[in-house]
Amino acid sequence: MDGGNKYKDQKTIVLPKGIIKELCSNELTNSLMVTDIGFYSKAENHYRERKNGISQYILIYCTDGEGWFEIAGKKQNIYKNQYIIIDKDTAHKYGAHHQKPWSIYWIHFSGEKAALFVNHPNQILNIDLASNSRFRDRILLFEEIFYNLEMGYSMENLEYANICLWHMLGSFRYLSQFRKIKEVSTQDKVAKSIRFMKTHIDKKLSLEAIANHCGLSVSQYCLLFKKKTSRSPLDYLIHLKIQHASNLLDFSDLRINEISRQTGYEDAFYFSRVFSKIMGMSPKEYRGLKKG
Repeated sequence: MDGGNKYKDQKTIVLPKGIIKELCSNELTNSLMVTDIGFYSKAENHYRERKNGISQYILIYCTDGEGWFEIAGKKQNIYKNQYIIIDKDTAHKYGAHHQKPWSIYWIHFSGEKAALFVNHPNQILNIDLASNSRFRDRILLFEEIFYNLEMGYSMENLEYANICLWHMLGSFRYLSQFRKIKEVSTQDKVAKSIRFMKTHIDKKLSLEAIANHCGLSVSQYCLLFKKKTSRSPLDYLIHLKIQHASNLLDFSDLRINEISRQTGYEDAFYFSRVFSKIMGMSPKEYRGLKKG
């Protein structure tokens, strides 16, 4: 059964454990890093309870509807244009209002300097309606982070996404000015090849096919791609496929073997092995993981 309508306008990315390890060892990202990110629109019946909390901070930004939080026995309601950052290792519950379910942008983040962005932990804070509120720009920053992670885990993408996280979290703490989103040049052959990979994510692509699409020889393409992303094209493609599979596990009712085929793997057992290696858990375990 196609579960597309059930999960309309929902999206998440959970970074693989191996990628988080790379971020922890990178001097540019170990101070502040995204571990999970997502958006839920009118998230009816959304509810989370973590009796021991988690090791990351949790930002939840409500852009529509209503929800609630319960921390240290205190229950608080949250409304449109309000946000909260839940402290790490803190027991909590939260959920959507039954009649007016919230729409939320959420990010789990950690890092050596993450605490500096949490000046009012566990408190619901309001963003006043004013000429400098720049609500849309803040959402664009979220999209900037999500888009770069969605385009794959090159170190360039990871570093840029996490630099944007500094900016986005700073926009809450300092209500700072935002810059315009920088669009990817259509002349960028690496970006062109990544778009080709994503468009044909359900196919078993060869290096020759990808290189031909960019008008390069395989050797030229591989050298250019590795220089630009610090990863080989095939390794990059595998991560894109697993990211797509993760999205299908989150927001569809497709069986594992159907998801395997939709990501270009005819052998579902091989797909599960690849997924487990990348994500550190099986597809079934990932589907059961509570996110957001």
